[in-house]
Amino acid sequence: MTKLSVNINKIATIRNARGGDNPNVVQVALDCEKFGAEGITVHPRPDERHIRRRDVYDLRPVLATEFNIEGYPSPEFIDLVCAVKPAQVTLVPDAPDAITSNAGWNCDLHFDFLKTITEQFQAHGIRVSIFVGTDLHTIERAAALGADRIELYTEPYATNYPQGPELAVEPFVKAAEHAHQLGLDVNAGHDLSLENLTYLCKRIPFLAEVSIGHALICDALYLGLEETIKRYKTCCLG
Repeated sequence: MTKLSVNINKIATIRNARGGDNPNVVQVALDCEKFGAEGITVHPRPDERHIRRRDVYDLRPVLATEFNIEGYPSPEFIDLVCAVKPAQVTLVPDAPDAITSNAGWNCDLHFDFLKTITEQFQAHGIRVSIFVGTDLHTIERAAALGADRIELYTEPYATNYPQGPELAVEPFVKAAEHAHQLGLDVNAGHDLSLENLTYLCKRIPFLAEVSIGHALICDALYLGLEETIKRYKTCCLG
């Protein structure tokens, strides 16, 4: 079964809006684990507008499931990840002021940069996933630089899904199969939801992990966190 990693950035956004500690990010992460999530994802940004560096340090010793830290590999981010040593780091090409991740890496243009950073994280025992689109050459370059996984940027799939699931998923199936043949494990994330997740997992049965935050937290406002995670885990069965 595809593993579900819950991105808790939105919980931190709500907390930060009032300046206190409600909702408590660590407690929500522990509740996600208790309700069945197989991982917790955070994306600490330079301005700390949601997840803060302190949150990352607080979460690491208490989580029982897989901890995934995603972000742009600035010197500060690299230092944080190497100090915390999560199970996985997902490298994204976001600018510091990006609202959310909106593109994958150009692995040709940034090959040497990514290769050096990948080797540095792997030396600390951290699995490295590269955030990419569906271009097959880019995936080949991600394999060549030594990444352990790729994470497919699924916003185009989510956007096109209502007009036709088969056409929407086709490039992602081809990309995932190509990555699989190259020895890369495959994750996916961005705009995945209760509406479109089942079909993706059905068409890519070897999908290792999906990272979902915004839609899941929105659903939890209506369904409750426990029921929401239960439904997303059912979708992960494909």
